[in-house]
Amino acid sequence: MSDPRDTLQSVFGFPDFRGVQRQVVDRVLAGQSTLAVMPTGAGKSLTYQLPAVMQTGTCVVVSPLIALMHDQLRAATAVGIRAATLTSVDENRAETRGRFLDGALDLLYVAPERASTGDFRELLDRGNVCLFAIDEAHCVSEWGHDFRPDYRLLRPLLDRFPEVPRLALTATADRHTRADILDQLGIPQDGLIVAGFDRPNIQYRIAPKDNATRQIADLIAEQPGPGIVYVPSRAGTEKMAAALAKTGRPTRAYHAGLDPAMRAANQAAFVASEDMVICATVAFGMGIDKPDVRFVAHAGLPKSIEAYYQETGRAGRDGDPAVAHLFWGAEDFAKARQRVGEVEPARQAGERTRLAALGGLVETTGCRRKLLLAHFGDDAPENCGNCDNCLNPPVGTDATEVARKFLSAVFRTGQSFGVGYIEAILTGQSSERSLMNGHEALSVFGIVGGEEAALIKPVARALQTRDALRANPHGGLEFGPGARALLKGEATLSLVVPPKRERRRRGGAASGAAANPVGNPLFEALRATRRELAQEGGVPPYVIFHDSVLRDMATIRPATLSALGTITGVGARKLDAYGDAFLAVIRQFA
Repeated sequence: MSDPRDTLQSVFGFPDFRGVQRQVVDRVLAGQSTLAVMPTGAGKSLTYQLPAVMQTGTCVVVSPLIALMHDQLRAATAVGIRAATLTSVDENRAETRGRFLDGALDLLYVAPERASTGDFRELLDRGNVCLFAIDEAHCVSEWGHDFRPDYRLLRPLLDRFPEVPRLALTATADRHTRADILDQLGIPQDGLIVAGFDRPNIQYRIAPKDNATRQIADLIAEQPGPGIVYVPSRAGTEKMAAALAKTGRPTRAYHAGLDPAMRAANQAAFVASEDMVICATVAFGMGIDKPDVRFVAHAGLPKSIEAYYQETGRAGRDGDPAVAHLFWGAEDFAKARQRVGEVEPARQAGERTRLAALGGLVETTGCRRKLLLAHFGDDAPENCGNCDNCLNPPVGTDATEVARKFLSAVFRTGQSFGVGYIEAILTGQSSERSLMNGHEALSVFGIVGGEEAALIKPVARALQTRDALRANPHGGLEFGPGARALLKGEATLSLVVPPKRERRRRGGAASGAAANPVGNPLFEALRATRRELAQEGGVPPYVIFHDSVLRDMATIRPATLSALGTITGVGARKLDAYGDAFLAVIRQFA
């Protein structure tokens, strides 16, 4: 067998492996089953694509979404890998089956629903399978955040071919989930490889909501390139897209309620775009492999830290700088607690733990990355140097006394009023309503002033986040389990006073902006050529070459095909297909 590095260079255009890729590939080539936990952007797909090219037979790839399979199919075909999908929307299923039986496929992508059928097992019996790759393997675990029951049905298929190794891949699995994946897929304990969870190129930012639409508009003004905005509701995605379109950026909405044709068109437009912002529910994201997403924004609280990690991980898959910005409010935690109360009792404790972990992430004054990585069992330095708290350390203040006053006002007014009314009582603002209710005679009327008054809204938000206060169905605040300890002096409340951020002018370079030489005439000409080739081939621009490859072309300015072939990311197939076109552009600037 040839050296895997030779195949890596000739097919993919990479001079060497990254991280644990070589370790995983060596196990696969040795016929050993493996669970590889690798961060998004670490090159998980290469760990089965390369062995598939080197071995006789077909690698069967189980993937959860048709859109994801088709995206990976384009990328594999672009480097010369013989690949096909066998899905309900493919019209060439008979041809694909024939190619598999003829040994003319390196990769065959299928959904778990198809993989678990008897018809598919019989097809595999008649062919030659060299590897099973189970992508997004956390879906097999009930402890995972994207549990898919059909993944549980894969074990009989795998056991039918005991001599064929299994490679399970995921970016998001804590220790409990990892153990469950090993058990469910029949992978030995010594087959676990954990590469770590750190995505150092992503800058994490978290801030309280204060007109989320305006805040996100500011973000996209400073962040060039494609971006994803996660919005909690279907209607909210369309409203957000319409509002952000006023900034001048192309925007689209995506949610499960859209007409399927429009949903597909919006996704395709985003995948092909170099600057579009898509406003979507969490139904969007797993189905794309777009490497050049420059920012991910959350206009509300994600379901869990695992979901947050997966969703933010869709930014910067190409390794270039990217930003993940979460905007949260106390109402997000209130809604999340309501959802926890609606799940089956056996799961409620775990869901409350996940919600508490999110509360810790948004309220911490320390390094966001350290807390995030610790959730997955990773060690990290105290200061990562690339999150909002590390770059601009917040100031903490003891707000315990204001919190007690706020709780006292909530209690004395009958636990029936919202934040605005309680604030008015505490700061002594007389109104017809407070006079009618007799609340101006209360001991809490007007007891907060000066600098303390500015803490009322942040205190109210923090009390709801910590479940010391809950909103009733009519919008009034009532005590939650955390109120008693604060009132009795058994707990304190510290607040983060966020530093003021200057609004950057539109188009200004942000700290997380990709280091592309925008404005460099050669770089822009190379991008234009890439765009034309992508349109001709019906593929997204990044399938031709990543921005990093174009940057190297613009810097090195190779004069021959052989020199162009030495640039990382330029494999033999792409050199043959596109080399002359890009060399022609470079010669114009010689």
